[in-house]
Amino acid sequence: MCGITGIIDLRGQRPIERATLSRMNESQHHRGPDEGGLHLSPGVGLGHRRLSIIDLATGQQPLYNEDGRVVVVFNGEIYNYRSLIPELEALGHVFHTRSDTEVIVHGWEAWGEQCVERFRGMFAFALWDENRQTVFMARDRLGVKPMYYALLPDGHLIFGSELKTLTAHGGLSQQVDPQAVEDYFALGYVPEPRTIFSSALKLPPGCTLVVRRGEAARGLPAPREFWDVRFTGDATLSAADAQAELLARIRESVELRMISEVPLGAFLSGGVDSSAVVAAMAGLSAEPVNTCSISFADPAFDESRYAQQVAERFGTRHFIDQVQSDDFDLIDTLARTYDEPYADSSAIPTYRVCQLARRHVTVALSGDGGDESLAGYRRYRLHMMEESLRRPLPLALRRPVFGLLGRVYPKADWAPRMFRGKTTFQALARNSVEAYFHSMAVLKDDLRSRLYSNGFKARLGGYSALEVFRRHAAQAGTDDPLSRVQYIDLKTYLVGDINTKVDRASMAHALEVREPLMDHPLVEWLATLPSSLKLRGGQGKWIFKKALEPQLPHELLYRPKMGFAVPLVHWFRGPLRQRVRDAVMGERLLDTGLFDPGVLRQLIDQHQSGLRDHSAPLWSLLMFDAFLRQQQPGALPRDARLSA
Repeated sequence: MCGITGIIDLRGQRPIERATLSRMNESQHHRGPDEGGLHLSPGVGLGHRRLSIIDLATGQQPLYNEDGRVVVVFNGEIYNYRSLIPELEALGHVFHTRSDTEVIVHGWEAWGEQCVERFRGMFAFALWDENRQTVFMARDRLGVKPMYYALLPDGHLIFGSELKTLTAHGGLSQQVDPQAVEDYFALGYVPEPRTIFSSALKLPPGCTLVVRRGEAARGLPAPREFWDVRFTGDATLSAADAQAELLARIRESVELRMISEVPLGAFLSGGVDSSAVVAAMAGLSAEPVNTCSISFADPAFDESRYAQQVAERFGTRHFIDQVQSDDFDLIDTLARTYDEPYADSSAIPTYRVCQLARRHVTVALSGDGGDESLAGYRRYRLHMMEESLRRPLPLALRRPVFGLLGRVYPKADWAPRMFRGKTTFQALARNSVEAYFHSMAVLKDDLRSRLYSNGFKARLGGYSALEVFRRHAAQAGTDDPLSRVQYIDLKTYLVGDINTKVDRASMAHALEVREPLMDHPLVEWLATLPSSLKLRGGQGKWIFKKALEPQLPHELLYRPKMGFAVPLVHWFRGPLRQRVRDAVMGERLLDTGLFDPGVLRQLIDQHQSGLRDHSAPLWSLLMFDAFLRQQQPGALPRDARLSA
């Protein structure tokens, strides 16, 4: 696991300043504290920070082909590299290392752009081919590893593993993109391909970018998608056969990810997914598995006893650390870690569990990705219940009738969602994609409309973050309502929220995290299973839980999902009461011109009086304020903060 960066002159061979490239590379020192390397040639500069995991002795980067004409910088792991080496050697390629990185340069020579289709793993890389005068960039299928890039006005292409590597260049405009702000306040993150800055982009998952020197006069070409998942639901396996195959596939995926020359372990939350990964690891390891868990001082958020049960059952070497109920000093640290506004408060315990794990291991396996592929989120069950109510009535009837009821019905934050009449009526007034977006929105449409100033709404020009969901829904290739929202989540929430959270939190501590449930052959196979095997009788992950019944306690498998929540409601009415008021009503937010000051004050007053729970919107505003605080003075002056 590493950090990569680069500067490519697409107009010619102007010298790349070593100091600039080094500054960009050192901005991500935390991603690779073991070694650093630079490549400089006419018009080309590549940088790499290394966290040594495989081929410790000879795996340094940048890495070259036999004649030095192809050079690569790579972040991630290609798990099937051992099987690709003899295949490439048979084609005449000579290997000087036994690292997965060298497979990339020879794979490019042998298979060109299609080389990525042969790679199984998590990766983001960029290579320069001197003979073809071409830069080739790629990102893994599920967006586990990040890639940011920008074309500067002077014709230089810059890229890096984190947005801070681009801003460290010094030539990147930091004008904020209005549509990215809308995306952030709707979703809690800035989804691909946007970044918070209008001048920079993220390479989308499962995409490559090929640019030949001299051909970018009118801008960069669009990325090419090399992979997508299709939810066909056409598998004809019996439930028993599906259970057996599922466990076999997970075992094989876990085994691939246990290849390491450094200490290895696993996150263990006490949930189904991480417990299943630990169970597979225990069956594959002759030594006790290292497991790491976080407990919470507040019992309402603590599930450490379930993790302890699993640790005892499989005889793991278990480490546990407690997150205090007032562990909110990370706010500024998170803003520096994520570079962009990021509003998932579970980033706090994720940061802490990575910090704990790094004291004992260098590589940790996680259970991320299971909920999206196996329909584990509670929201899927609620969405399908709403779908059963939407289906009999045409939208032309539902929209006016339930829309009116949704507007006039009193709000009841205290009630479970299925009993909140206002929420249900609002969902029934929408089509399936609109309703799912509404359920996922951190700040609902009506609140964002009231919160935004008239000037900012004019800048948005009618744009809504709903367009992100509509775009992916149109590409889903399925009419099955459950599969469609799973696909949307794989393209948005998994990449922009979950993977972003884990990558930045882990790399802040030089910890590599591997996700066996995001193995792309496994994801493809799960997409062939009928929805009835995933969500049945109101039970998500039905087939997975049935398969695990012989291995894990019934209480653990079928208990309500908790997640990595933190007590924001209490914080904002207690220890953070003044801090959140000062931030939300402070000059920094008000000077942006984005918000209606009266609505900001109303959010604070209603929450702190106990009238409403506005903890999620307030956290989003607090983290946006923390993002602004990290910007260079004068970088975002009043009335010039937003690109036109």
